[in-house]
Amino acid sequence: MPQQPENGNQELDNRSSASVRLVDVSEEMKSCFIDYAMSVIISRALPDVRDGLKPSQRRILFAMHELGLAPNRKHLKCAKIVGETMGNFHPHGDQAIYPTLVHMAQPWAMREVLIDGQGNFGSIEGDPPAAMRYTEARLSSAGALLMADMEKDTVDFVPNYDETRMEPSVFPAAFPNLVVNGGTGIAVGMATNIPPHNLSETIDGLVALIDQPGLSTDDLLRYIQGPDFPTGGVILGKEGIAHYFATGRGSLKVRGTIHFEELRGGKSAIIIDEIPYNVNRAALVEKIGELVNQKVIPEILDIRDESDENTRVVIELKRDAIPKVVANNLYKHTPLQTNFAVNMVAIDRLRPKSLNLKELLSCYLDHRHEVVVRRTRFDLNKALERAEILEGFLIALSRLEDFIQIIRQSSNRDEARRKLLGLEFLAEEIEALGIADYDQRLNEGEIYRLTLRQVEAILDLRLYQLTGLEREKIASEYAELLAKIKEFREILASEEKIWAIVRAELLEVKEKYGNPRKTKIVADEGEVAFEDLIANQRVVITLTHNGFIKRTSLDSYRSQRRGGRGVIGMSTLDTGVEEERDFVESLFNASTHDYLLFFTTDGRVYIQRVYEIPEKERASKGKNIASILELKPTEEIASMLRIVANPQSLDGREYALDKEGYIFFCTSKGKVKKTAICEFRNIRKGGITAISIDENDKLIDCMFTDGQKEIVLITREGQSIRFAETDVRPMGRNAAGVNGIDLQPGDEVVGATVVDNRATLLVVSEKGIGKRTSFDEYRKQKRAGFGIKTMKTTDKTGKVVSALTVLEDDELMLLTLKGNVIRIRIKDLRKTGRNTQGVRLVQMDSDDKVTSIARIIPDKEENEETLVP
Repeated sequence: MPQQPENGNQELDNRSSASVRLVDVSEEMKSCFIDYAMSVIISRALPDVRDGLKPSQRRILFAMHELGLAPNRKHLKCAKIVGETMGNFHPHGDQAIYPTLVHMAQPWAMREVLIDGQGNFGSIEGDPPAAMRYTEARLSSAGALLMADMEKDTVDFVPNYDETRMEPSVFPAAFPNLVVNGGTGIAVGMATNIPPHNLSETIDGLVALIDQPGLSTDDLLRYIQGPDFPTGGVILGKEGIAHYFATGRGSLKVRGTIHFEELRGGKSAIIIDEIPYNVNRAALVEKIGELVNQKVIPEILDIRDESDENTRVVIELKRDAIPKVVANNLYKHTPLQTNFAVNMVAIDRLRPKSLNLKELLSCYLDHRHEVVVRRTRFDLNKALERAEILEGFLIALSRLEDFIQIIRQSSNRDEARRKLLGLEFLAEEIEALGIADYDQRLNEGEIYRLTLRQVEAILDLRLYQLTGLEREKIASEYAELLAKIKEFREILASEEKIWAIVRAELLEVKEKYGNPRKTKIVADEGEVAFEDLIANQRVVITLTHNGFIKRTSLDSYRSQRRGGRGVIGMSTLDTGVEEERDFVESLFNASTHDYLLFFTTDGRVYIQRVYEIPEKERASKGKNIASILELKPTEEIASMLRIVANPQSLDGREYALDKEGYIFFCTSKGKVKKTAICEFRNIRKGGITAISIDENDKLIDCMFTDGQKEIVLITREGQSIRFAETDVRPMGRNAAGVNGIDLQPGDEVVGATVVDNRATLLVVSEKGIGKRTSFDEYRKQKRAGFGIKTMKTTDKTGKVVSALTVLEDDELMLLTLKGNVIRIRIKDLRKTGRNTQGVRLVQMDSDDKVTSIARIIPDKEENEETLVP
């Protein structure tokens, strides 16, 4: 082996040292990263604002164009398309090209598909497509439309990656693909997510923008309603749409479309007809199944995906389930309702920009303006070239014998070309032929010479073209060309005509390819209302003397005959000291979706939803009202009014307080007042004043009236007075009221009720004695009188506890000091006269007494006897 020279290593070191360059690592990293980032942004991830395509998409479509895969041609294997794209334009592997091709052929991913696929191209459930050797494709009508007139120099062509051929830098785009199909992409430091829109609406917006360039984004809402997703669905509200129209960014709430169906056996089902955009149907079904297993939505009995080319997911519900409640749970817990985050970023003049909708449309219109100008200029140049040749033909035919002789006498084509180029023609000859631009080609001596292009065309003339018929055709074609040349020049000289062409072509696309919207836009209901997730059930609200409140299902109490012992309704605290013993003081029947107005003894009013009252078992105690309402230390609940929520209300805050009428108040000292309901519409969380209360007085009751009723007040000692409500003038919330009854010393008002001639007045005493008497037995008096006797109070009866207006079909709840509850039918209690003592309603121990009564709203669907669990 030959030895290396001694200085060999030194020479190698010198060569190595010469190629080494010291650089700042941080600066080099910064420069390399910026180059990489811009390459990703410009050449990979973000679409061009003009044709709405990323480079990979554009190269696939152009490769299909080069392969002649027009919409009217047969499909070609996708493997061939991918190979052509990879070999000629996009050398990044089939794993980057084929999924992009598949995406452009999926009707659930693209609002207007750009590729017409044949075979398995995946599914909305997320199933993968078949291998590219099994699938076939061709351009769709929309895909071909993007490349219309591309051969007329309408766009710039650039060398491909190996400079062996040319590819377009952008497509002419005869329709606004970026707005219609949207786009998504993640670059370096930025991302884009543009929703699809309806083609017809988008073109309407473009036409409006051409006609009125000063249109605002708000004006565009009249033409473009908002996104139109290929999967349909429902968009909630226009606020998010208006926001991204104006700023390019925003968030949209999108719901799937459902309907309800009745099944056998009294059961019902929720049918999902459409799902939100970009939601995997199989994943949605799986998520619903998980929620059922986790008991989050226990009302679902079964779920089946019966979809074919159309979505149909059947959610079978249990017999007692409420479909709307289940639907709202689905919206809340599953992708059946999603948020679509809009971020409209695109490449504009080789720079990434965040654009609002008007800017997107304007950029597209500017592109189409340039396309029309370049196409018209191309057509003009082609027409001028052809006209030049036809002019040469006309000259040759006018002196045919001379031309034939020159050509015949020439030894070769070059000699004939030189002789023909040297021919001279007078202006008179040219003018006689009707050549349009002869004056531009005359020399100073008014001599016309043939051009090289004309000479070559004359030398290529065939003999049959010298016949008379062919001469006429040449003259006719020349005349038509002159008209076109004039038209092209007029177009190029007029911005108005250019925009008229852009406008007409857009309308033609709309006429041919426009279709109705798939996505509906409805008023935003706000967030999924919590009350929609709560079944609307009848409940009993109970409040103890010490302020413990709860709600209990009405079915927890059974109907009994009068005289029964009752069931335990609430466990009460019993320390053995009378002052510390708690007992149920108030009872109210309501539905979970209702509102409750809480009027306190100090004359303030608070509002609360019934479902916000803690739900407890029938025998449990409840929760302190002070932890629910912001009560003052001296306040106790005096009365509650049930407010029925308006189901038509979108915000859930419109309720019965919006109607005309009054709230009538009564205090223990006999003061009465009526105040218009509308004054209680805006109740703050901390409550507001409902009535001013004098010292040593307290509010005991209030009720809804229409201002024309008659009122009956009942006192603890059994006195009563009936007077017209009109005797009490309307007053404001801060008024204290006027006298309703003149009380005897030591007496106080315990009840107030509205006269109803269809009903009777029920008076109940502490010992469980009740008396139902017709209102006719109570004569009408003037307000503030002494009144008349309604019940003679004795040791046997005890003092009067309360009084109610009741109907024949009503039911009554009675609560005792020990917490017992009895539910009786009013029809089981016979009517008696005002002077009678009454009948026993409930059997009680000697140390027990009735503390509260309440009327129950009848329910025709309820069984006669409800069993106690």
